[in-house]
Amino acid sequence: MAYKVTYVEALCDYRLRVVFADGSSGVVSLKDRLFGPVFEPLRDPALFFLVTIDEFGVVCWPNGADLAPDALYKQIEKAA
Repeated sequence: MAYKVTYVEALCDYRLRVVFADGSSGVVSLKDRLFGPVFEPLRDPALFFLVTIDEFGVVCWPNGADLAPDALYKQIEKAA
């Protein structure tokens, strides 16, 4: 199954509210995942809040960081 994000909103404390094309939604925390050369810059709230969705439904940021929709979907399923 292909997962596609249709809405994303940055929240306080490095969390994202995510809605998928199938209507599933949830909040994921990235607080413990912001390390390494691509994701560490997202610790700057000014950059973190620039989150968007590309034409393929992938969550991404202007610095090139992105998150696979299937991984986000599974994280939300696990939390439910």
